[in-house]
Amino acid sequence: MKKVFLFYFIAVSVSVMSQSVALKEKLQPLPFGAIKPSGWIKEQMQKDMAGFVGNLDQLVPSLINDPIYGEGRLQKHSKAKDLGNLKSGDTEGDEQYKWWNSETQSNWWDGYIRNALLLNDTKAIEKIKKYIDRILATQDADGYLGIYDKELRYHFNAENGELWSKATLYRGLLAYYEYTQDQKVWNALLKAVDNVMLNYPINQSDPFNVGNGFSGGVAHGLTFTDVLDRMYQLTGNKKYWDYASFLFLNFSNNYSSEKDVQLKNIFDAAYKLQSHGAHTYEHMRPLTVTAYSTGNTELQKALEIYLNRIKNATTLTGGAIGDEWIAGRSANSTTVGYEYCSLQELMNSYTVLLQKTGNYINAEAVENIFYNAAQGSRDPDHSCIAYLKTDNSYEMMGTKNGEVEAGRNQTRYKYSPAHQDVAVCCNPNAGRITPYFIQSSWMKETDTSLAATLLAPTVVNTTVKNISLKIEEITQYPYQNNFTYKIIAEKNVRFLFKIRKPDWVQSIRTKEKYSIEDGYILINRTFKTNDQVALEFVTDVAIREDINHEKFFTYGALFFAKSIAATEQKGKIYAPNFEDLMYAPKEKVHYAFIVDHQAKFVNGKILLQLKNENTNKIEKIELIPLSKTILRQVSFK
Repeated sequence: MKKVFLFYFIAVSVSVMSQSVALKEKLQPLPFGAIKPSGWIKEQMQKDMAGFVGNLDQLVPSLINDPIYGEGRLQKHSKAKDLGNLKSGDTEGDEQYKWWNSETQSNWWDGYIRNALLLNDTKAIEKIKKYIDRILATQDADGYLGIYDKELRYHFNAENGELWSKATLYRGLLAYYEYTQDQKVWNALLKAVDNVMLNYPINQSDPFNVGNGFSGGVAHGLTFTDVLDRMYQLTGNKKYWDYASFLFLNFSNNYSSEKDVQLKNIFDAAYKLQSHGAHTYEHMRPLTVTAYSTGNTELQKALEIYLNRIKNATTLTGGAIGDEWIAGRSANSTTVGYEYCSLQELMNSYTVLLQKTGNYINAEAVENIFYNAAQGSRDPDHSCIAYLKTDNSYEMMGTKNGEVEAGRNQTRYKYSPAHQDVAVCCNPNAGRITPYFIQSSWMKETDTSLAATLLAPTVVNTTVKNISLKIEEITQYPYQNNFTYKIIAEKNVRFLFKIRKPDWVQSIRTKEKYSIEDGYILINRTFKTNDQVALEFVTDVAIREDINHEKFFTYGALFFAKSIAATEQKGKIYAPNFEDLMYAPKEKVHYAFIVDHQAKFVNGKILLQLKNENTNKIEKIELIPLSKTILRQVSFK
């Protein structure tokens, strides 16, 4: 059987590399900064910048300020660094700790840059300018911009962070360039990417052939395709897409400890996802880019299979297994947790899929993750997030609902502004998730149409038919379902305005003449220089059932949960108002579903009847949005 899969895989690889007819991307992304937040999302981002997102460099200064890209570049005799984490239960070895700070600081800077620019935070922007100058000064004359000294770079036979450190750094530089059009940043990126392509020549090198040991950093490096994909979109030069497909196929053809996306495993019908969750979900992007850059039908089939497997590993709220390995399991709202890194990576992967396919189903997945599982992993009252979280969260005292794990002192199930005892990875990603969500909330189909792909309070500045256009989306969505689009155009202009219609919408109230096509509301008319579109989505309480036959209550885009009163306990203090927080339930009462639930939506809550499992009595209770809870029960047997 293995020989059959290997032969099939090699045949697919040859077919892919010989096929050059790329698929046409259905939607065009707007430049970073063309879409800015407003309303409650802007307020939340401002709180984040005043909180852990804007201050992580003060909370863990040795990690963020490590000169790993400059005078602290890694050499043959570099030692593993003390990151302040407990390493309890880790079995991956020390090699990863050498490059780890590059991920921590570059992902943090990526989020910091994007938040500051979108908020026009002048103080933070001055800080960013100094960082940009400092990081560009580390670039060598040949274009190398990374974390390794000359004796090591591009020559590895084991775990390393060569491509991963570049991917995390260059994503932030790309955002800064797109917003500022700073030519020196663009020139640095062109030279840096060319340096990679020169030292790992396409079809003539083996960058992912690094032995049979743990290769988490190497596998993360496959997301260098994020950079290549955006470079292709900015330049139209297909060499970047070709190189992205080369990287994916080379990764697929080599041993990796993170192997879910490898083609031989995708086409194995008996294979179940088993790798580290964040890897599995971020690898959806390289597969998607390669399927589009090559147009290969076998890769399109592989992508379809992969998406179905990920769906099986994801709870209805968007929480994809990530605690931290998938390990062949299916989603479960109580016994399986999800990592904040996994939420960010999977959401980002769906935004790429949305842009390439135009399929509104992918927008539904993006919104579901962001508005439910991700918002539900934030502490609503403090500036911190959960590293790991379950849908049904009966306690947050470090362990998964009190479960004892053999050989591990689990501490991930708590709220923290840094989570340094585990790894400072989820908090930097928490700083990235909102800007990445906003970036994909508007896209163009053609120069004569504009689509509101993700619904959120935003302001977009763009052009249609070379006419300047500004649209402000005024809404409290997803907490309310009415929208006003204020349109300011340079002059009267006719264009196709598309607004995504979520699946849960029962009817639409509006004075506009419209049609519905492929999950979008189409309004095609001449818009005046000052115009507006108003609409409201009508819905009702809905009940959804997961693969374990547990019931969930939703209203619109939101899942609702029974909030559980908790006692707050403080742990490590990083700085005043920045501390680890744990939550113990004041009482342990679970509820069961009943047919005569009488659920109704009233003033932002769902009022209903459920059975108290302790007393077996029917009680009237209220559910609130999952995003506003800490301890909660969201599914009911």
